[in-house]
Amino acid sequence: MNGKKLAVVASLICGLASSLGTPGRARNDNTSYPKMGPLGQYLMDRDAEIALARSAAPESISRDATVAVLGRQGYETAVQGKNGFVCAVERAWMNLFDNREFWNPKVRAAICFNPPAARSVLPITYLRARMVLCGLSKAQMIAELKAAYSKGELPSLEPGSMAYMMSKQSYLRDGSSHNMAHLMFYTPLMDGANWGADLPKSPVFLVPLFQGAPEPIDVFIIPTRKWSDGTAQR
Repeated sequence: MNGKKLAVVASLICGLASSLGTPGRARNDNTSYPKMGPLGQYLMDRDAEIALARSAAPESISRDATVAVLGRQGYETAVQGKNGFVCAVERAWMNLFDNREFWNPKVRAAICFNPPAARSVLPITYLRARMVLCGLSKAQMIAELKAAYSKGELPSLEPGSMAYMMSKQSYLRDGSSHNMAHLMFYTPLMDGANWGADLPKSPVFLVPLFQGAPEPIDVFIIPTRKWSDGTAQR
């Protein structure tokens, strides 16, 4: 598999379209998401969201994790954990701002952050959700994120930050390959060659999730080929 094909696989894993475009640009499946839909389309039954969030990681991790769920004002703690991990279900607005599925109401990305990521990456999820629910435009959101970093309102990335995304039930993007089990590793902006990312037969991918647009973070992923319940992904 060559580097170009690897990059496409990586984009599938993180719920990104295989080619990025402007919001509202027509997709091959004739589906586009030019603006946010009704809020109810993005909300879930509370118990169902807790269960989906926990399914992001093996039960040995998620059973003692804090669980956050999305409400009408933003994320709120539904279950208080004791191991420092935090599980949640992210929505499509965690994609790049020019991703054509940024407003896709079907996206349900179960994720479980380890303690360093819970302290330094999860706040981005919380802030983006609050801004979306307040009705900010994409341009306003980008400006607010940049200001939050410059003012120290968002924490610096902690070393060792990673997350589990191994749920069978996640929906990461439209299309037939809408889900894949993987681990995510967060780093400062760097050349993907430092990880051997996107090279032939390398299991590591550098995905276009943040990449300084505007968060100063890179995301490397490694497919696990197993779901959180231990069954093989086929």
